[in-house]
Amino acid sequence: MKNFRFSLYHYLRSSQCQVSCHGTRQRLFSASQENIAESKKGPLDGIRICDMSRVLTGPYCTMILGDMGADVIKIERPDGGDETRGWGPPFVESESCYFLSINRNKKGICVDVKHEKGKEILYNLVEKSDVFIENFVPGKMSELGFGYEDLKQINPGLVYASISGFGSHGPDHKKPGYDLIASAMGGLLSITGQKDGEICRPGIAITDIMTGMFTLNAIIAALYERIESGCGKMIDASLFQTQLAMLSYVGAGVLNSNIDAARYGTAHPSIVPYQIFDTLDGKIVLVVANDVEFNNICKVLGIAEISSNEQFSINEKRIENREELILILQNILQSKTTNEWSDLFEGREINWSRINNVKQAFDSPLAQDLNMIQTFQHPTAGKIKVPGPAMNYGNNYNINNTPPPLLGEHTCEILKNLLNYTEEEIRTLVELNVVNE
Repeated sequence: MKNFRFSLYHYLRSSQCQVSCHGTRQRLFSASQENIAESKKGPLDGIRICDMSRVLTGPYCTMILGDMGADVIKIERPDGGDETRGWGPPFVESESCYFLSINRNKKGICVDVKHEKGKEILYNLVEKSDVFIENFVPGKMSELGFGYEDLKQINPGLVYASISGFGSHGPDHKKPGYDLIASAMGGLLSITGQKDGEICRPGIAITDIMTGMFTLNAIIAALYERIESGCGKMIDASLFQTQLAMLSYVGAGVLNSNIDAARYGTAHPSIVPYQIFDTLDGKIVLVVANDVEFNNICKVLGIAEISSNEQFSINEKRIENREELILILQNILQSKTTNEWSDLFEGREINWSRINNVKQAFDSPLAQDLNMIQTFQHPTAGKIKVPGPAMNYGNNYNINNTPPPLLGEHTCEILKNLLNYTEEEIRTLVELNVVNE
């Protein structure tokens, strides 16, 4: 397989990459050749993202693209910007922790895209971009003149990613996309919570975040395909599709058995034991994935004989006799403290963990070693910390490392240096309230 960066570099310089737009206008499908040639920041250095997404799904996706070195330009409306700027507490000074957590490594520009001169700015940005991403209700972008069919006339090599709640067509396509609604409609809530207790919402907006991740994968695949085809691509992602895809083995089980899934709390429908247990002074998680591991845990707990008991010797039998086995294990585990079990489990190939709270997780030596806390010096909030990227690229930790932008922080810079607007033109745009400085 061709090296992605090498192929992109040479493709951008080839004659295939030049197309006619608006009659005589010529452009390159990707970002400037100079940026590619000087690429030192990360695997996506030289790729420009025109980001019209807001809230969580799209911004999470574009943040990771920024982590990979892409030049992300976040476009916000002048009257307040991204809704998450106001989502709190907690705040750091006047900055929402929610917004800070998903908008690092981006430049911010404020544009009224309903104004004709604002539309012109967006079209100029699209012409110089590789990817356009938005998460408005289907049809809204086309109404404004920014649908895929509109923008590909300006930039035939554009990868256009549209994220919605329930797809671009169908009976629910006009519904706003909210994580909790998609989780309810897509089955996740029905299997989350204690067996005989209340349905629970997962602790984070997992459907939103996973939709961002799936969209990210599709964008990178489309960029790779463009190297050979010279063409852009329309990517249509939705929370509902993501939710159904995420059901994975649970979904396959229902589809093939025609038996609906149930709630198991922290337990697993197909593996026993696999859940939370009480100790004398707390709680631990215990995972036993196969018969060898079951033998190991039985020896440590002092009940080696039950590992050969016909009721429990294989996983299938352990599932059949789940309640009896869990009661036996729970009675033993409640007899010692968490620290005592920790000493007994050490070096015994036992899969277990304490249940950390979020602060303990970030304070852990493992999180420190993996560089999972990013620190920024923010222009108004001062020192801020956010969760770091989930991956490292070779020896490059935190390839990009710039704080989330203030509202419109880079408007003049982008208009002047990227789009070649004059000082006088920028002053006029500000006076017309088309942009914020």
